[in-house]
Amino acid sequence: MSRTPTELLTPADQERRRGLRVMKGVALGALLGMAVVFLVSFAFEKQVPALAYVRAAAEGGMVGALADWFAVTALFRHPLGVPIPHTAIIPNRKDEIGRTLGEFVETNFLSAEVVRTKLEATRIAQHAGEWLRVPVHAERVTAEASVMASGVLRALSDEDVQDVIEQLAREHLIQPDWGPPLGAWLGRIVESGAHHGAVDMGIETIQAWLAANQSAFTGLVSRRLPSWVPSIAQRLIDETVYNEAVKFAGAVRADPQHPARKAIDGYLDRLAENLQHDPTTISKLEDAKTTLFDSPRVRELAAEAWNTAKAGLLTSLADPESALRRRATTAVTEVGERLVTEPALQERVDTWVTDAAVFLVDRYRHDIASVITDTVERWDPAETTEKIELMVGRDLQYIRLNGTIVGALAGLAIFSIAHALLG
Repeated sequence: MSRTPTELLTPADQERRRGLRVMKGVALGALLGMAVVFLVSFAFEKQVPALAYVRAAAEGGMVGALADWFAVTALFRHPLGVPIPHTAIIPNRKDEIGRTLGEFVETNFLSAEVVRTKLEATRIAQHAGEWLRVPVHAERVTAEASVMASGVLRALSDEDVQDVIEQLAREHLIQPDWGPPLGAWLGRIVESGAHHGAVDMGIETIQAWLAANQSAFTGLVSRRLPSWVPSIAQRLIDETVYNEAVKFAGAVRADPQHPARKAIDGYLDRLAENLQHDPTTISKLEDAKTTLFDSPRVRELAAEAWNTAKAGLLTSLADPESALRRRATTAVTEVGERLVTEPALQERVDTWVTDAAVFLVDRYRHDIASVITDTVERWDPAETTEKIELMVGRDLQYIRLNGTIVGALAGLAIFSIAHALLG
């Protein structure tokens, strides 16, 4: 069920309506006052000739009041309900008024020159920086951005995101050959000797393991000897193997030019070369990659990655004390500080904002102005009349008051001049 114009009024409109009624009462009171003065002066004019001047003033005041009442009323409705031509202008020409208003706004407010002049004088970057560098304001920006980001994350379809992640993983991670780039990367590492640190760490790990696990060598060789070999000889052989292993590890660690190190270097160098140029090695690596990242596994990894990232982001965004929120607030504050203290940055930001606004206004100003036209066209004529009358009707009642006063003065002046000339 459609609502009446009264039901559509906001509290501010209700207050305007009360003010309008008061002013209408004042204007009507002035008219009635003039009528009373006219009747009294007309009745006693013969006894008191001077009342003729009063009657003339009252007569002119009534004429002025009635004329301006007709003019003001004709804007919004038919006076006394009589459909006189060229009355009820606003409800009858509502759509034309909306189009005219839209054209006026488009021409005078949405021109590139007006927008550029206003924005160039506003110092947008400096004002924004002064506001953003206040910690409370930065926290507010971060909080609002967190709410928006959380809403976007919750609105996203998990399946669609997983499909995108899977597609990106296949396109950029699985489909490209790994061999040549991996071989080139390994070749650069071997050439620069960057792998020596890893070799040292591996040898140190082996030494630590040997020191803590001598018992692991018990029977390692002796259990493979014939049974007739004496047990003391078996223990001697196991200890010898262990000691040789410890000596070998120590020698490799102590000698940067040890043959074992050179053997490792040679193996890595050949592996780097084969990964780049040997079809067999490349094929083996691709087969291993395909086996590792088969289709179900890729989708499972995509789901795990998205769910983990989403849960972590939602938790961080919801917690004002999270590291993410704190860093974001700090970043916003720093941006505000830079906008205030760096004139070059201010100029770049102001120029960018101004150029962007001018471009948007110049390109879409007709569409923006059409919002006014379309909105007015959708309004009900009675609603339109009600809204406009509430906005300007109180001031129009002053026209009625002024018409009453000016009419009275004009009537008095005309009567006085005529009396002076003909008397």
